[in-house]
Amino acid sequence: MSNKMKGILCIMLSAFSWAVMGILVRLAGDVPSFQKSVFRNLVAMAAGGVFLLASHTKVRLKKGDLPWLILRSAAGTVGLLGNFYALDRMMVADANMLNKLAPFFTVIVSVFLLKEALKLPQVLCILTAFVGTLFVIKPGMTGMPLGPALVAVLGGAGAGTAYSIVRYLQKRGIPGPFIVFFFSTFSCAAVLPWVITHYAPMEGWQLGYLLLAGCFASVGQFAITAAYRFAPAREISIYDYSQIIFSTLLGILFLNQLPDRWSFVGYAIIISASVAMFLYNGRRAEKEPGA
Repeated sequence: MSNKMKGILCIMLSAFSWAVMGILVRLAGDVPSFQKSVFRNLVAMAAGGVFLLASHTKVRLKKGDLPWLILRSAAGTVGLLGNFYALDRMMVADANMLNKLAPFFTVIVSVFLLKEALKLPQVLCILTAFVGTLFVIKPGMTGMPLGPALVAVLGGAGAGTAYSIVRYLQKRGIPGPFIVFFFSTFSCAAVLPWVITHYAPMEGWQLGYLLLAGCFASVGQFAITAAYRFAPAREISIYDYSQIIFSTLLGILFLNQLPDRWSFVGYAIIISASVAMFLYNGRRAEKEPGA
């Protein structure tokens, strides 16, 4: 099996794991989003710590690394909480689709953070994706809670910002597993005071769902890390959108949720824009090594 095929399989495993995580978060029931995020991150923190110890990963922080790690973790926490809030209040497939705007925000943030030039085809893809977003949100139409939809978009913006900073930190030599561990620890610490003062009692089955969600999130994180070790992002990243297929099927199976035709139109527009961006970035990378 080629490395590219291994990368595709790993990224699809990651997409499936994230989709299952979303379903489990929803099935956990009426538990505050902050509280759900703590249990999800506790598992990820433990898994990341074990991985760092087992792999004997050496981390040497240089001057200026810590503020960027904190900023990445803060942006990632916004992304996580936005996604969890939307998962509880929208169709799972819709919430995950809006979260998949993150790559477009990554391109926008990279203009300012990494000083990368924004080309006209990228601008057109970003604008097209946001047109697709309107079909998913359906502003002014009944049936779509506008508040949670906007929070979902904010979550995508937070995730996209975090991804840009991850690229910056990796260029500075910070290992990916340490970045994940730092984020999970920071996110837990950031919301723990609120959770302690506003703790909502849970049944055993709810705790079980949240711990399982953390397990699947950890599998998703490790799988996507492995995927990008096998092949560069420009060759395989588009397969991450298989999460929308998994989320839709799992939503129908476990939650009896079927997105309406306008949502499917929005999915098609956003994914088409993503494919166009993927193809453009691939050609650009071939012409300009390091782009």
